[in-house]
Amino acid sequence: MKGPKKNIDNYLDNHYIHRSNWLRAAVLGANDGILSTASLAIGVAAASEVRDPIVLATLAGLVAGALSMAAGEYVSVSSQTDVEKADIEREKIELTETPEIELQLLVEIYEKRGLKKETAITVAKELTEHDALGTHMRDELGLNEISKAKPMQAAFASGAAFTVGGILPLIVTLFLPLKSMEYSLYGFALFFLIILGALAAKTGGSGISKAIIRITFWGTVAMGLTAMVGYLFNVNIG
Repeated sequence: MKGPKKNIDNYLDNHYIHRSNWLRAAVLGANDGILSTASLAIGVAAASEVRDPIVLATLAGLVAGALSMAAGEYVSVSSQTDVEKADIEREKIELTETPEIELQLLVEIYEKRGLKKETAITVAKELTEHDALGTHMRDELGLNEISKAKPMQAAFASGAAFTVGGILPLIVTLFLPLKSMEYSLYGFALFFLIILGALAAKTGGSGISKAIIRITFWGTVAMGLTAMVGYLFNVNIG
């Protein structure tokens, strides 16, 4: 029995859904770090003949963006957590005041999933006796430990990933030649975005080609429009 038990315990190791919360925040943060910081640097580079304003704008965008991403992710996921907690409290009250209706609701849920009525009734009763609240959280509300919102985890993943992503364009502004800086930024940012798309797809178990095409297209659009703003206003900084 040890062999099968061990295999069951490690079953999710071969799946990717348990990574969805932190992976979403990290990919979003890194993508935004690369894209927004590079786009900002490109816009300033298109209107500047000296390096200092480009570096300053990129650094300011990196710091502000990382803090904003972390704070925004924390507030957003905390709001989701509040909703989940409110639903759980409401479910506790319903289980106390109307247990028969809640049991019938479970039966209907299991019937819709393909169980025969008799089987659905048996399953609903046994699961209710075992863990009524946990059963309703999972089957009625769709809540479980994998999908449960974690504000601090999401905030840290998002802010840290934005910082890592934003440092890459900053390095470009510090060390690459000033001439045609915007083109260098675009090329390196696109390269970084492609690597990010491939890593995210591999980590999440999805198609790499589709992820790369998607991230390349929207990255090009964002950086192209920002560069256009710098050229159109034709403001010489420096």
